[in-house]
Amino acid sequence: MAHNLIDVSERAGVRYLHFSSDWVQGAMRIQRPNALELPYTREMMAGLLLREPPWPREALLIGLGPGSLAKFIYHQLPATKITVVEIDPQVEVVARLHFGLPDDPLRLRVLIGDGAAHMLAGDSRYDYILVDGFDKKARAGVLDTLPFYQACRSRLSDSGLLAVNLLGRERGFQASSQRISDAFDGRALVFPSCDSGNTIAFAAAGDPVDSSFDELIRRADQCRAASGLNLLPTIARLQVARRYQGDRLTI
Repeated sequence: MAHNLIDVSERAGVRYLHFSSDWVQGAMRIQRPNALELPYTREMMAGLLLREPPWPREALLIGLGPGSLAKFIYHQLPATKITVVEIDPQVEVVARLHFGLPDDPLRLRVLIGDGAAHMLAGDSRYDYILVDGFDKKARAGVLDTLPFYQACRSRLSDSGLLAVNLLGRERGFQASSQRISDAFDGRALVFPSCDSGNTIAFAAAGDPVDSSFDELIRRADQCRAASGLNLLPTIARLQVARRYQGDRLTI
């Protein structure tokens, strides 16, 4: 079982989670505890641009951190059941004590264990798998291997999507994105980096993602009205980077 020295700090109305280093594992604005404070966490929810609601019904999170993604899904997507796999039990305790992680095991289940082992051993299927697991040295370890990504593929539903937080400025980023592409037979797309340097990769194995940018904008407007999450900056960066065929985004 992995254990980290966990620090909680506050600055300018924002509470931060650290693993015994300056590297931020997550953040929460105290006045908006259920919003997504860090840009990369907002980008990890860009799957809402790629599928029509009500989606996802079942979400799996590998890595809890302060619980930002789990809380957002819990509060803003009430039809979604959430499973979180977190390797360090201390992280769950801190998320509940300091970051307001809800205690509702019927909708939000936290399993203490190894995320890769969970993927390789089970057979439950999920609509959205979000992978955001790193140690105190920003290493993903076995969570960034071809067998792990292949296991993720096998656990996706027909409408399923995988979202992976890649540290785009780190060495090995290109190899990581290639492993995801290989596991999904090329059906993967790396979004342009956020200002933080985090880069989010998406992959699909079942129903195709095939949306015009007008459709993406419509879904972004719906998402913002329903949850306050603004994904229009993501669309703008995709347009600048031209990560699409013609006027359509396809995976």
